[in-house]
Amino acid sequence: MPWRPLSGERADPYRVWLSEIMLQQTGVKTVGPYFEKFVARWPDVDALGRASLDDVLRMWAGLGYYSRARNLHACAVAVRRDHGGAFPDTEQGLRTLPGIGRYTAAAIAAIAFGRRTMPVDGNIERVVSRLFAVEEPLPQAKPLIQQFASTLLGASRAGDVESRAGDSAQALMDLGSSICTPKKPACVLCPLNEDCLARARGDQETFPRKLAKKTGALRRGAAFVVTRGEELLVRTRSEKGLLGGMTEVPGSDWRTALHDKAALKQAPALKGVTRWHRKTGVVTHVFTHFPLELVVYTASIAARTRAPEGMRWVPIATLGGEALPNLMRKVIAHGLGK
Repeated sequence: MPWRPLSGERADPYRVWLSEIMLQQTGVKTVGPYFEKFVARWPDVDALGRASLDDVLRMWAGLGYYSRARNLHACAVAVRRDHGGAFPDTEQGLRTLPGIGRYTAAAIAAIAFGRRTMPVDGNIERVVSRLFAVEEPLPQAKPLIQQFASTLLGASRAGDVESRAGDSAQALMDLGSSICTPKKPACVLCPLNEDCLARARGDQETFPRKLAKKTGALRRGAAFVVTRGEELLVRTRSEKGLLGGMTEVPGSDWRTALHDKAALKQAPALKGVTRWHRKTGVVTHVFTHFPLELVVYTASIAARTRAPEGMRWVPIATLGGEALPNLMRKVIAHGLGK
């Protein structure tokens, strides 16, 4: 994890919260550099709460799942405005904040404030489901796994139980990430191997049980890469919905059956464009609920051509400072490529 308090030491709530939000559906190796950039730019929640959403989205660009960035900013604003710049120190209080659900609240409460609670992430979920051979598939098994995980906090000891709650959680997280791995777990090294029901049966790699994922239907669309000299035409997506508030090139709707003629009708209205050039190939991207294919059309227009309403010209050289999601980075690279 990007943060790592010493055993028995309280962690900074801001760093725990920031790490946990970033690590949702994203690996540690990817998160690390983003975490360091955020902490360097905004060293505490008060600083982040004073930042603009646009700045936060720009810093987040490329990390994906952009609703996390919007919730991150909203939460920082709420902590600064409603709590004097200090995170609530209970699960109940933490869950009143934007973007903080059951797991994140428990993680902050245990690791930063020593509350006696067990946050269950994917690693702990795997350890517990194997240890107790939980046959019920996810996500239905989550309440039972939470119940079993709570038993691993151990018996209460006066004056010690709160200070070590975070250690229990981190120990199980580390166990899941380094030993009780999804494939080829190193069971011989596991300190819990004698009590593991799945290992005793020899089918530990089949846990946790999961239902087959349903893949959404393929959607198609078009993207329009328009250049004016060394500038690119872009716009900002609506704050609500998929990729909310992010920067994109103009494009069509994304539909399961969208033909070229229908897509071209949604091209930006620009003086001087008599024909759109269709680039060979398509740009593919997979979202959580559906895969996407985009055809890319390009056009170059004269200097001083005005941008359509709701759009703007930005220097291609400064695109790194825009809040471009990975999908749009791929589209632009495809459109500007020779």
